[in-house]
Amino acid sequence: MLNNSNELSNKLEKCGVKMKYTSVSISRLEQIIKNTVKTIDESKQQIYDIYEQAHTELLELKEDLHTINKRITETIQGTEQLEILEKKSRRDLMEVSRNFCYYTEEDIEKAYDTAKNYQVQLALKREQEQQMIQKRKEIEKRLRHTQKILEMAQNLISHVAVAMDFLTGDLSSLGETMEDIHQKELMGIRIIRAQEEERQRIARDIHDGPAQSMSNIVLKAEICEKLIDLDMNKTKAELKELKELVRCSLREIRKIIFDLRPMSLDDLGLIPTIQRYLANYKTDTSIDVVFNYNDEIKESRGLVDVALFRIIQEALSNVKKYSKADRVIITINNDGETVTMKIKDNGVGFDVDRALKEIYLDDMRGFGLHSMKQRVELLNGFFNIKSIVDKGTEITVKIPINSRKGV
Repeated sequence: MLNNSNELSNKLEKCGVKMKYTSVSISRLEQIIKNTVKTIDESKQQIYDIYEQAHTELLELKEDLHTINKRITETIQGTEQLEILEKKSRRDLMEVSRNFCYYTEEDIEKAYDTAKNYQVQLALKREQEQQMIQKRKEIEKRLRHTQKILEMAQNLISHVAVAMDFLTGDLSSLGETMEDIHQKELMGIRIIRAQEEERQRIARDIHDGPAQSMSNIVLKAEICEKLIDLDMNKTKAELKELKELVRCSLREIRKIIFDLRPMSLDDLGLIPTIQRYLANYKTDTSIDVVFNYNDEIKESRGLVDVALFRIIQEALSNVKKYSKADRVIITINNDGETVTMKIKDNGVGFDVDRALKEIYLDDMRGFGLHSMKQRVELLNGFFNIKSIVDKGTEITVKIPINSRKGV
């Protein structure tokens, strides 16, 4: 904030403002500025929250719109096919009814059941199609509204940042201040984008997995409800498929929960959780990961364990995306006072300084390195990364076990 009356007066003169130098007017103006800054600062977080919520909803709505359009197309195609089959079954039933003397009771019953079954399926498909079309209209309306909110929030974020720094900074170096504001704004947006991308990934996993399964479960249940009085054998077959769908949904939900926060980290400890994660990682990527540790590391260390596990996740994610490595060595040791972890790969390497500087641009690797470094420093630890182009990368982490923040 402005330090004294003379400094405030000089700055106001540079901006073309002339005033009577009285202690009363200066003091009052300082109080007005302080109150204004306080109000803007309180509102800033609310604007970020609005931006975050709008951005999340926009991504979800776009994904929902894409999915609903795809499902409508598939449903229309399915409806057309069912209409053809239903018309054929009615013709067959009419043929059997007109010439019943040439057909057995079993033939007549079969023709009737077939026609009835297609009628039920066709009715369900048409109802499903109408529901999805209505849902698409609602999504499109919400999408337009959310886009407007997002644009307004982005505009406010920029203006609030400029206003805050103008009121609290040095007016004589406004150009330099504006650049600093721009960097802070980009960093804030970068953090929000990283959070939203992770949330979008989780939403996509839920949408493509459990949500889709639940939709199928509802449809299967409706079919069972329609068939239960018509054909008990078919109903039993549908119920069997329904049970398998529930099992698959449960497996997918457990996988999503593990990615969010492995329960085994609390129940079994750090080592079994890392081993399970590495087993899945090897299967998904075909990258060989060697894991070495000493027995003392098995004891739980609370937030330290969480930090080590998250750093391994981030580091291996970077290996998969950027390094082109085929081998990674992870070593964790505990000397009684400090936990030391090293992660080394044989990939292509990169320029560390450049990656960290480009965090304000569109470099997710730089952002990942910065988040790992911050996580370690919050636990009073040491973080270092060495990388040589075409020779690989090595990350070193040291965290004190008895750190007050790490307990």
